Amino acid sequence: MKRLLSTVLTFALATSAFAAPAPQASSGTGSKSKTRARKSVNSDIAKDLQELKQALEAQQQQIQQLRQEMQSKDAALRQAQQQAQQASQQLESAQTAATEAQQKADAAQSAANEQKETVSKLNSDVTDIRGVLTNNAVGSQDEQKRVSALESLVGRFRFNGDVRVRGEDFFQDFAGFQDRNRARIRVRFGFEGKLNEDFNGGVALATGSLGDPTTTNETLTNFFDRKTIALDKGYIVYNPVAHKWLNVTAGKFAYTWQRTSATFDPDLNPEGFSEKVSWDFHRKFVKNVNMQLLQLFYNEVTSGLDSYALGAQAGGKLEWGPWSAVPSFTVMKFNNPDAILAASAFAVAANKGGFTSGTPPTTTTVNLPGEGPGCAGGSAGTTKLPSFPNCVFAPNGFTNAAYTDAGGKQHFLSRFLYADFIINNTIKTGISRLPLNVLGEFEENLDAASHPFDTAGNFIPSLGSQNKEYGFDVSVGQTKNKNDFQIGYAWNRQEQDSVIGSFNESDQRAPTNILQNRIYGLWKLRPNTVAAFTWWHGRVLNTGLQNNAALAQKSITTAGATEPYLNRFQFDLIYTF
Repeated sequence: MKRLLSTVLTFALATSAFAAPAPQASSGTGSKSKTRARKSVNSDIAKDLQELKQALEAQQQQIQQLRQEMQSKDAALRQAQQQAQQASQQLESAQTAATEAQQKADAAQSAANEQKETVSKLNSDVTDIRGVLTNNAVGSQDEQKRVSALESLVGRFRFNGDVRVRGEDFFQDFAGFQDRNRARIRVRFGFEGKLNEDFNGGVALATGSLGDPTTTNETLTNFFDRKTIALDKGYIVYNPVAHKWLNVTAGKFAYTWQRTSATFDPDLNPEGFSEKVSWDFHRKFVKNVNMQLLQLFYNEVTSGLDSYALGAQAGGKLEWGPWSAVPSFTVMKFNNPDAILAASAFAVAANKGGFTSGTPPTTTTVNLPGEGPGCAGGSAGTTKLPSFPNCVFAPNGFTNAAYTDAGGKQHFLSRFLYADFIINNTIKTGISRLPLNVLGEFEENLDAASHPFDTAGNFIPSLGSQNKEYGFDVSVGQTKNKNDFQIGYAWNRQEQDSVIGSFNESDQRAPTNILQNRIYGLWKLRPNTVAAFTWWHGRVLNTGLQNNAALAQKSITTAGATEPYLNRFQFDLIYTF
């Protein structure tokens, strides 16, 4: 390109030099003619130069375009070379992989050939296994049917129970009384449900001493030993679908009749049979009428008289506006209660034994292992009750009147035929969480002796029969839902032979011959958790009577004196499931 430009410029200069006129003198017309010719030549040269310039510019543009095309082709060529190089590398990798795949295929073919014999053998084994599985499948179906039947049975039952932790304190104002503080635990667990359309049943276990049916508490003591747990309930209920008004219960069961702790402790579960008929009504005043019979067994012997109680109750439900009431009247006769005064070592969970020997007779007492209330102290007339079996069964102390016959056998002074009237009232206050509850009770032992014994074993005619119990309980509130609360006050006056003291309330001052006050409060912290407080404030009613707790525990020094009140505080946390 540079060479071409140089040639063109040289040519232009030469032409310009050749066409230039030589210096001559002016010759008139001839000069003018030459001048015009020279201008014509110069014009032609300029024109040719312009065309040549334009041609050069066009050629330069073509050269520039050609250069750009060459650069683009050069970049494409380099990209193609890179792709060719990558393809070459991929081809080498593919060849390597193909070689490896061929090797693996050869190995697989070899393994397949080796496995043909194994497969053939397996086919034979599978045929045998199919036969076994067919037989097992039939057996599994039968097993599944049994499992389904078991699931159906379990599904008809529900589990229930509770755990209660208690702190308990005792205080009494007399010289020598040692304040008592203890922690206790109660655990109960059971299940109940439908056995079939007409029968229900249940089983429950509970903690507690085997020799004390009136409590399920275990004290946290005895060097961290394990606590006793035993059968608390086991029963079957017959309640036919065709006759819903009939209910027959047998076994060891919860109370089926209305009662209070004046006759039976809440923790005691009676044993025997109960037959109840009940009819509901939709009338304005009478909502229910029911009657039932009771047969309770508390001592069976291989020879001699068995001990049992027979009872009957009539009750119902009344309702008028905001007031509703459940009245009941119960009669219960205890047969051969004297067996309680000569219980075996097993019955009292004896913690002491002993023997009598020598002349004159000498009694030797021996400590026995195990927990339990043991033998109750006291006297039977002028005779001291034995301190080791056979002895009195009275887990919370013996407070009834007793005597010893000429043959040396102990007897209750009274017989026991309870006549118990209870009316439990509920009054709606307009606040659903604060109903007013009022319970009243009057109980009388119709077979009590006409006169009690004094502490020396002599009759006291002026007192008459000590056979009545009076009580009431007033509370406000309920414990059904979370944050419900209930507060109440109960009062009880229970004479010495109003009931058998071996079975009634175990937390009051003494089983009988007491004047008892109780203040309580409950707060439902959660749907399954309740906090409770109870203050028992009681004393012996008549300290001049035989077997009274004040003299037995030396809270007084002279018979007939007024005993200081015993204060018993209980703080409970109860979890229910």
